[in-house]
Amino acid sequence: MITLDEMEAMLNDIAEKLPKEIFKGLNGGIVLLPEFKENPIGRNNDLYILGEYHGGGILGRYITIYYGSFMRVYGHFNKESMREKLAHTLKHEFVHHLESMAGERDLEIEDAKFISDYLKRKDHN
Repeated sequence: MITLDEMEAMLNDIAEKLPKEIFKGLNGGIVLLPEFKENPIGRNNDLYILGEYHGGGILGRYITIYYGSFMRVYGHFNKESMREKLAHTLKHEFVHHLESMAGERDLEIEDAKFISDYLKRKDHN
């Protein structure tokens, strides 16, 4: 199992390799939280939120990554596979950040389609 400290080191390493320009406006940075977060629309506790982009408010713009969610979904993965999933999630959240800064919503629409497809699969079984 990958520890919280190991995941934090991975996350920092991944973030350091990203272009510095994409951090513009991300005044709250990247936060790794130990807990898991279930998606409230999930069926049978099988849909977890791995990361979230927060686009404003009192705390500003920041990205949250949920260690506990990663462990519930990918806890059986080796370090390299976990690193790939973590990098994918972080980049996904950065796309939300960049689109938010540009006034775009393409990834939000794609995410909504994923949820819609998930619900169709679950509700027809």
